[in-house]
Amino acid sequence: MNRKKLSFSDIYNHFEEILIVLLFVVMVVVIFIQVIMRYAFQHSLPWSEEMGRFIFEWLTWLGISLGARYGEHIKITMLVDRLPFRTAQAINILADIIVIGICAVTIGTGIILGKTFVSTLFTMMRFSIAWGYAAPVVGCTLMIMRAIVSIVQSSKKLISGPPPEEALTEAQLEGGDF
Repeated sequence: MNRKKLSFSDIYNHFEEILIVLLFVVMVVVIFIQVIMRYAFQHSLPWSEEMGRFIFEWLTWLGISLGARYGEHIKITMLVDRLPFRTAQAINILADIIVIGICAVTIGTGIILGKTFVSTLFTMMRFSIAWGYAAPVVGCTLMIMRAIVSIVQSSKKLISGPPPEEALTEAQLEGGDF
């Protein structure tokens, strides 16, 4: 039996997907229970709204890493897709560098806010609000790691040039052979 050895990246990607799905399921269950409690039993759970928002924050910030993995973030592809291969790769690298800068600022702000509110507790859940501010720090750190991988991949493409089928198309376009 020939088994492929799993890389750290494969394991992390799988863990990330499972974690996001589990958080989503827990959030939906908590909100569903709250709706049932409120409308069927005329009694609300005092902690459910805070818990739903807290989980949603973590889902959102962890989701940016997953979105980057699949290349699902907003891009101006109308322009980049029309550029020559090497120029498009250079713009991808520049975009990733800008993302790293934005994420670094967000991480710094999240750390400052987390330290500021470390002794402030959620009203009903009774744990530190700083855990909420940890979500952008973790999410942006993961996003920076994804951006670095993207820069390395785009750099390799920039150096090696387009794949053979694209090279032919680019040569035809540059030569005016339409």
